[in-house]
Amino acid sequence: MVLCFGELLLRLSPDTNDEWIKKNSLNVYLGGSEFNVAAALAKWKTPVCYCTVLPENFLTTSIINQINKQNIDTTTVQYSGDKMGLYYLTKGAEIQHTEVIYDRQHTAFSKLQPGTIDWDKVLNGIRWLHFSAITPALGENVALVCKEALQACAKKNITVSVDLNFRSKLWQYGKRADEIMPELVQYCDIVMGNIWAAGTMLKIKLPSSIDSDNTKEYFTEQAKKISENIIQQFPKCKIVANTFRFSKSVIEYYGTLFTNNKIYVSAKYQSESVTDRVGSGDCFMAGLIYGILNHLPNQQVINFATGAAFQKLFITGDITDKTVEEVRAFVQQYSH
Repeated sequence: MVLCFGELLLRLSPDTNDEWIKKNSLNVYLGGSEFNVAAALAKWKTPVCYCTVLPENFLTTSIINQINKQNIDTTTVQYSGDKMGLYYLTKGAEIQHTEVIYDRQHTAFSKLQPGTIDWDKVLNGIRWLHFSAITPALGENVALVCKEALQACAKKNITVSVDLNFRSKLWQYGKRADEIMPELVQYCDIVMGNIWAAGTMLKIKLPSSIDSDNTKEYFTEQAKKISENIIQQFPKCKIVANTFRFSKSVIEYYGTLFTNNKIYVSAKYQSESVTDRVGSGDCFMAGLIYGILNHLPNQQVINFATGAAFQKLFITGDITDKTVEEVRAFVQQYSH
């Protein structure tokens, strides 16, 4: 059983032409980085449990019912507080982080305090814990809860993965990401993100040429060096995966996986446009977990994760709707 720990969000997506005001209608999606991972794993028939904190009210009841229908175990959900997290993102727009409006202050999850969750109980029967860097970005108290969970995992020999997704708008409580994340990453077996996030969050020095218009071969070499650096700095880490997404004249997307001193690289996917950028990284993370849990060869792991993530760019909402078979067929088709 995989346990995903993080804040559940409602995503509100107004259209771009203000019709939502005239029609009194707003598109709503369930989201949140760790929930997106859990939903993908459940879709791929991987036993998964989701731990978050929600207020007790009719809205939560409806949401939990819906999550249960997706075959996600919600028995570890904690109930307290008055508010759940929201974010606003225009539907169909070319999405940049600057266009996201967060409403995540004073939520039930953000008020979570150390000592509140019985991790021994929550981790019973769990073999893998996944969280993202978004979670400790919500407050120093939440970062301490993360550390509490990771220390409990260490005692139980539970595999831990982290997604180094950096959200500058969320790190607002007086601590920088690179002051918090190294303390947490030391407990992680699998680190996923991108090379720029590693520089920002783990104090890993990047070459000055890293942002220039370089080739896939160049970025693959940088991914190898930075992955080696991460594993050297955090000895518990055995696998480092990176995604590369560039918006030039066309969208380019590929991934790398580094383990046992060898790097594995996916095909480079391309498209002139995308439908919804949100959740592709979460889908990539879910693909890694799925591949590793099912003991796929490393090249197949990175192929599956990257193919699933690229497909997500053409699905509206925060989570994938593709089955394992559909992802595999897509990867096979694209490689020929």
